[in-house]
Amino acid sequence: MVSDKAQQEYGADKIQVLEGLEPVRQRPAMYIGSTSSRGLHHLVYEVVDNAIDEALAGFCTEITVTIHGDQSISVQDNGRGIPVDPHPKLKIPAVEVVLTKLHAGGKFDNDSYKVSGGLHGVGVSVVNALSTWLEVEVSRGGKIYHQRYERGKAVSKLTVTGERATSGTRVTFLADDTIFEKLEYKWSILAQRVQELAFLNKGLLLIMLDERNGQREQYQYAGGIVEMVKHINENKKPSFANVIYLEKQSDAVQVEIAMQYTETYTDNIFSFANNINTHEGGTHLTGFKAALTRVVNDYGIKNNLIKQGKDELEGDDIREGCTAVVSVRLPNPQFEGQTKTKLGNSEIKGLVESIVADELSVFFEENPASARCIINQALLASRSRLAAKKARELTRRKGALESGSLPGKLADCSNSDPTLCELYLVEGNSAGGSAKQGRDRSFQAILPLRGKILNVEKTRLDKALGNEEIRTLITAIGCGVGEDEFNIDKLRYYKIIIMTDADVDGAHIRTLLLTFFFRYMRPLVDNGNIFIAQPPLFRIKAGKREEYVYNEKALELKLKEYQGEKYAINRYKGLGEMNPEQLWNTTMDPSVRTLLQVKLEDAVEADGLFTILMGDAVEPRRKFIEENALEVKNLDV
Repeated sequence: MVSDKAQQEYGADKIQVLEGLEPVRQRPAMYIGSTSSRGLHHLVYEVVDNAIDEALAGFCTEITVTIHGDQSISVQDNGRGIPVDPHPKLKIPAVEVVLTKLHAGGKFDNDSYKVSGGLHGVGVSVVNALSTWLEVEVSRGGKIYHQRYERGKAVSKLTVTGERATSGTRVTFLADDTIFEKLEYKWSILAQRVQELAFLNKGLLLIMLDERNGQREQYQYAGGIVEMVKHINENKKPSFANVIYLEKQSDAVQVEIAMQYTETYTDNIFSFANNINTHEGGTHLTGFKAALTRVVNDYGIKNNLIKQGKDELEGDDIREGCTAVVSVRLPNPQFEGQTKTKLGNSEIKGLVESIVADELSVFFEENPASARCIINQALLASRSRLAAKKARELTRRKGALESGSLPGKLADCSNSDPTLCELYLVEGNSAGGSAKQGRDRSFQAILPLRGKILNVEKTRLDKALGNEEIRTLITAIGCGVGEDEFNIDKLRYYKIIIMTDADVDGAHIRTLLLTFFFRYMRPLVDNGNIFIAQPPLFRIKAGKREEYVYNEKALELKLKEYQGEKYAINRYKGLGEMNPEQLWNTTMDPSVRTLLQVKLEDAVEADGLFTILMGDAVEPRRKFIEENALEVKNLDV
């Protein structure tokens, strides 16, 4: 139960109005990013974030998200309930102000919410504006209030519909099908975000229900982000058993960090500010990295494990194999960067750096075996980094990585504007030959790859650079590799298209390439530069009529059109069976081809999947294949 005092303090006078609502329906992408599947799911996040803010304020312990059979969504919490009394200036119920006015809410008042993720204050009003209908039910002060909206406008008055001893808010909405491309929610996408929020809010119960199929899941983690790190590392071999946990509050800022080292060759560091995933990092992440580098070097020098001025370790060395979650909660966060997911508050860097340095130093003194393990792993990484540097210098001297000396097997395009150019990575010389002849030479470049490239999940970068196919790939793309050298401004092709056969070997090569991009050229994945070509699997020929079909299900449907006709079906075993004209007409012509853009919906999930499919542990891979064997014909990421 919420105290009367808390409800009185959070009243209509706390709701501030900054501007009106109309522009949202005209330019929805400005507010939710897009009107595709991503924007559709973003609507749910906005409503859930409001409930999470109640939890951050200490007034909510349970949130339920329900997908209804008609694709409407309900989000219910047991928080204080949105205020229902008349707004002092607008003279309408405060809940109606929140739902119909942009930049209206209690988030701008630090007395109502000390810490909030929804600080832009546009969340639930934007959802209302982009919904065919929305209904809100508020339980507050012993009464139940209800109001309905259509396309952002109230169509009923706020009325009392009953009594209830508990408090809370339930928002139900149906997204507008005239705005969104398709109204279909994916359980996996919503569940990943809901689970992430459960990890980040220790002890909070989040329940997911899907009335379309009866699926139900609940997430609650007493260990919070410690359990998140264990979840991320589930199929990796830890370097030592401890999950290091650091927590401290300074004034109004709370810093929480969990980290564990594994026997892998890349780092996995996820940062959050007020539950918002700061994909682009920011001052909190910079402070964490700086403190980690300083503390490890200081401890190593102090205990004669590192020679001062000679063996001192770089940040990349120390972070190799580190999985970490850095979570901060602060009033008035400032977000910047291309996608507004980079924390910009300058004071947070020094604060996080100070807290991590103090707490981690204590951990090292109390756990010397773990400290030594981290340092030994970093020293090995340092030696490998220096070996990789020598390998790059050697290949440069040979002319292999100089931008002016492109690989001989690369058939480049004539256009010099990277934004208009695309690079096809083709399996084998036979398909490469057809692609070179069939392409549009003005903007399409072809790079045939021989066999399967090295599995980078099982090796360090210095070994990967010894692989000729990987060196060729890096050279052709042009932006370097590894955190210390990669520069996306030098990217030579804005579309990098993986074109492999539609068989098991092709799927394996595709996964090897995706693993390489994810681990060592991650910005290309984040920016949407990676695509997968979709070559046809069948050709149907009946007289002069000829059609291409891309999968077996489509073939079944298409053959119904050929009743009574004589036809022949040709199944392509590989791209090499197509002549240049066929390859252009089906897979490379921009006016007819189908390209799948590789998108990173969830970095934690992607990391786990690459670990399962390409890592050393056999049992998780066997289990994954068994669970998914009936659902797919060609297993792919």
